[in-house]
Amino acid sequence: MSSTELLRREWTAFRGPGRLIALAVAAFSVIALGLLFSGGTSSGVSDTFWFRHQDLGRDGSITVRMTSMTGTITYPPPGHDQIVAGLVPWAKTGIIVKDGLRQGSRYAALAMTGEHGVRFQHDYVHDVAGSAGRTPRWLRLTRSGDTITGSESADGEQWHVVGTAELTGLPDTVQVGLFATSPGDLTLRETGLGGTIEQVRFTQAVGVFDNVSVLGGTGRWDSGSVGEMNHTDWEKFHNASGVVEKDGVVTVSGTGDIGPIGEGGARGVEKTLPGLVIALIIVLVVAARYGARDASSRQVIAARAAVIGSATFVTGLLAVGIVVPAGGAPLPTAVQVTVGVAAALALCAVLSYGLGVWLRRGWAAILIGLALVAVPYTATAVPLLPDDVAEWLLRLTPAAGFAVKQTVVEYPQVTAHYAPSAGYFPLPGWAGFALLCAYTALVLWLASSGSRESARRPLQGSLPGSSG
Repeated sequence: MSSTELLRREWTAFRGPGRLIALAVAAFSVIALGLLFSGGTSSGVSDTFWFRHQDLGRDGSITVRMTSMTGTITYPPPGHDQIVAGLVPWAKTGIIVKDGLRQGSRYAALAMTGEHGVRFQHDYVHDVAGSAGRTPRWLRLTRSGDTITGSESADGEQWHVVGTAELTGLPDTVQVGLFATSPGDLTLRETGLGGTIEQVRFTQAVGVFDNVSVLGGTGRWDSGSVGEMNHTDWEKFHNASGVVEKDGVVTVSGTGDIGPIGEGGARGVEKTLPGLVIALIIVLVVAARYGARDASSRQVIAARAAVIGSATFVTGLLAVGIVVPAGGAPLPTAVQVTVGVAAALALCAVLSYGLGVWLRRGWAAILIGLALVAVPYTATAVPLLPDDVAEWLLRLTPAAGFAVKQTVVEYPQVTAHYAPSAGYFPLPGWAGFALLCAYTALVLWLASSGSRESARRPLQGSLPGSSG
């Protein structure tokens, strides 16, 4: 029998009502829960700060002396009933050039930070370290067409270039000025069996400036927030974010962040897939039962593996291909995640099928498949286990293959909970997928070897001189 005929025969045998209904339920769980709970993905970046600004032409500069930087952290642990003075490590106040006032537009900034000295940052993901010194500090941003240069000085006389950015496509007129922002203070509360839940408290940064000089600007200052502000009790009743100017001294207060990870944290595209664990369990059960039907030759094992893998891949492709784009993911990201998750589901199905063939018992194959894939995936997706344990589970088990759905990376300039329960896999997508492939190949080899052994036994029993 040719390979094509064998595949056609096995597909005809596979497509019974029970299996097709089970795969339909798996797809429905992904689609229904994804559309119900995703609520759209975040923009991907944080861009919230208070901005005192004016127009700047294609050539010009802003120079300031930053005399102090202070801040406030509300409701710190353990009692959550105090307000303390302090700065979170990546609070920022300084000067910025920005393509308008809309969130997510291009920018270059030179700022003092809470604990990381002077930094030159642009377009959310780029970060260059300046001096480690504290205030007072002179800061300068210079624009020459699309080129923005950030420089610092201890005395306003000797200047050192911190970094340069090419912001291709900047309009003739941009906004330049002073800013302040401060991300939430992050701590972790232990829960479950040692897992941790993120707790984020409101913070505010305050920068004080004098000797403010703008060349190439209009001279007409305006002030406002980029993003929403002044909704917390602290801002309403104590110190509203904003600008105060008196006798040439400008005080800017602000909260928020300018950085590569949105306020929703890591779970962007990933949060559109809460139903994936249900689909995974269904696929593992169906495939294990399918593999335990009877002993088969290597050719039949390969054909059936191709059938169950293909059917699962199409199921995942349709389901994930609906919810991920509906969540607002960009097309390249949606394609990457959709194909990756569908392929990981297909490999899990083939792995479970191989367990069924190898063990010849559907219930045993189901239990081992769930223990190898579904349990590690589920246990690490919630804050149940200690972060170290969760990370090792996703390094050593086939569940690592679902690293293909991770779209947010770890950035040193962002304080966040970089753990599996927050959406971060310890292995890159290609490495996790390769580990899943290795597990699947091993199980298929064991299944094929076991099939050859079972086929050899009846033949040996019929040879002359054999007993029985």
